Amino acid sequence: MAGKRRRIGFLVFDGVKALDVIGPAEVFSEANLTTDAYELVFISPTGDDVMTTMGVRFGVHVSAADAGVFDTVIVPGSERAPGVFDDRELRTAIVTLAQRSRRVASICSGAFGLAATGLLDGRPATTHWKFADELARRYPSVQVDAERIFTRQGNVFTSAGVAAGIDLALCLVEDDLGAEVARTVAQYLLVYMRRAGGQAQFSAPLKTRAPRTSLGKEVAAYIAENPTRPLTVTELAAHVNVSPRHVTRVIREELGVTAADYISSVRVEIAVGLLESGMSVAEAATAAGFPSITALRRTFTRRYGMAPSEYQRRFRSTAAVEGAA
Repeated sequence: MAGKRRRIGFLVFDGVKALDVIGPAEVFSEANLTTDAYELVFISPTGDDVMTTMGVRFGVHVSAADAGVFDTVIVPGSERAPGVFDDRELRTAIVTLAQRSRRVASICSGAFGLAATGLLDGRPATTHWKFADELARRYPSVQVDAERIFTRQGNVFTSAGVAAGIDLALCLVEDDLGAEVARTVAQYLLVYMRRAGGQAQFSAPLKTRAPRTSLGKEVAAYIAENPTRPLTVTELAAHVNVSPRHVTRVIREELGVTAADYISSVRVEIAVGLLESGMSVAEAATAAGFPSITALRRTFTRRYGMAPSEYQRRFRSTAAVEGAA
């Protein structure tokens, strides 16, 4: 798919849950702000607009029969499940689109749609906890696990209720474009890269402010390139050939913090990148210029609200998902 936009199809229908569509769609749309990698297409079985459970009319682009080929087709859920997926026309649309797609995913009770067409036979699957028992009863060949945020096996994905569709979409973006792009999308949307269990995910804090003048840029570059040095104000002043007082004023006016706070922020950002790349906490502390693991842990916890080891476990990648294949 290099050099070509990936077509992401959302199959909507009367009674669809709006957030199951909008949440994942926003992930792909946000990725497009920097990559222009996706074309979003909204489909209905007949090509007619549909009515969501909120009573909001949802416009579509095309019918399932005329929709063409897709990279990914996503089947959202409905509060009217499982009955809504008994509709023959909707089932036919799911089969038609799945046959023309590289991968297929369901959001929430959309798992009933995949199960009804045999796409989940012998596979792990999840859905909103309130639908899990019924999914298992109706489709005993499906390996239902209500504890999962999402599941994947081969080219078939399922996700739990509503917001879990965002988690799944981030996983798909990571598969397509890499962890860095997915991480950026997660931070912009103020969500975790990957949630542990059912707990709420966190957003990364804002990066340090960019300097404006050539002097400010030179100071900032020196700090970033020499995080393991003592980096006193006197050293910074000597490097740029100005007085310590002048350096202090430049950092305060252009970067919005004291020299000590800016240096600490840069070191934390370096440590974050190293942790996300897989480096141990001890190695990251040394490479980022902290005098000890304790110093990194103290500063990191103050800024992120959790220990660096916990951050690494939760935010490094969507890939560490139980049942991944």
